Amino acid sequence: MTEDPDDVIPPPHDDDRTLVLCFDGTGDQFDEDNSNIVQFFSMLKKDDPSQQMVYYQAGLGTYTIPQIATPLYAKLSKTIDAMVGSNLDAHVMAGYEFLMQNCEICLFGFSRGAYTARALAGMLHKVGLLPPCNHQQVPFAYKMYSKDDDEGWKQSKAFKKAFSIDVDVQFVGVWDTVNSVGIIPHKLPFTKANNKIRYFRHALALDEHRARFMPNFCNRSTDADNKFGVQKGEMPRSTKKSRPVQNPHDKLLHEGSSLNGHHQEPNLQDRERRYTESISQTDADEVWFAGCHCDVGGGSVKNGTRHSLARIPLRWMIREIFKTNVGILFHRSMLRHVGMDPSTLYPEVTPRPPAIFERPFLPEKIDSGTPYHDDGVPIQCATKGNFVSEEMEDLKDALSPMYDQLEEAPYWWILEMLPQKQRYQREDDTWIGDVKVNMGGGRDIPKRHTPKIHR
Repeated sequence: MTEDPDDVIPPPHDDDRTLVLCFDGTGDQFDEDNSNIVQFFSMLKKDDPSQQMVYYQAGLGTYTIPQIATPLYAKLSKTIDAMVGSNLDAHVMAGYEFLMQNCEICLFGFSRGAYTARALAGMLHKVGLLPPCNHQQVPFAYKMYSKDDDEGWKQSKAFKKAFSIDVDVQFVGVWDTVNSVGIIPHKLPFTKANNKIRYFRHALALDEHRARFMPNFCNRSTDADNKFGVQKGEMPRSTKKSRPVQNPHDKLLHEGSSLNGHHQEPNLQDRERRYTESISQTDADEVWFAGCHCDVGGGSVKNGTRHSLARIPLRWMIREIFKTNVGILFHRSMLRHVGMDPSTLYPEVTPRPPAIFERPFLPEKIDSGTPYHDDGVPIQCATKGNFVSEEMEDLKDALSPMYDQLEEAPYWWILEMLPQKQRYQREDDTWIGDVKVNMGGGRDIPKRHTPKIHR
């Protein structure tokens, strides 16, 4: 059956193809209670590699490296991987090899998969992107990336200038990045601050309060961070194009409209500046959503559940993708399945109406567990004929129950009793450390700026 070209949104483009990488959370893969990563991946256009290529990686603890052959050893490796993140390096390098096709780069992740996505962006920042077919160099590049001492920085800088392409990451979209991976924390460079990312969007869980799930916020690059690595002008930059943002004000600037309102084509200098200038500061937005970890990233309810809290941050992320115009291609019909009207996303993103302070009559609670027929992915909703507005979808999803793992699985309390070190960035960009026993305490919300709460 021939695909309807009108089903793809935005329309296919003639620019460089887009690479979309999706990293699932710890223990998450395609199963009966899929995360937002699987739901998001299901909506992407996958059948035209000249336009867009997509990559999905199951979470830590779901598969083993190919060298492990025996079933017993493989099962043991999966368990250890889920507990301590022993194969984090393999997850990052697998994504890096996919990116060596050198196209427009967009990364997505949930939980520790979000940490993997941000670590991959950090690796691109520190050691650059190797040209295609240089797979033997990838383990060496990762080793230099993970070394955070003076010698590691010296080697990575020389390696990047000798072998790699200096590239930017167009979009990083993550759901509730955890602060470390495993019981023994893994700390990798540029997972907190990275000025090679053009757009960064982060959905955070307001009600999560487990000690080992402290959020990894997007922090400002300090002067100390900026002095390391390859400096601006030290090596040629990739000439890959980036698309202008679909915003009326930006559109006016980019298209060079004159004061009398007549359209004026941008000149060569404008085009060169738009397509080759480096990122001076990441456009970052971190928003808090109601719910615990899996209520924001998905995976707390069975597939086919009509309403859940996780649908709200999923729709928010998709809307942010269209607002930044990074060129990711979706199927219109699949967007309707999660309660979004494609006409409000393209060719222009329609602003959401103000938050509802006096809601219409609805039951105090929605039974989100009510069975609803589907084949696993995506979650189905009303057909186009009786389409429910996004605002009403948000309202009904917001009434869904919350799944607190400290109540659902009491064994998590063992980790609540262990001391844990936390680091915080002050207003003056300096860092302070603190060791505390969490005992189910809530998350600390940074005070450096006013927190954004979704609607």
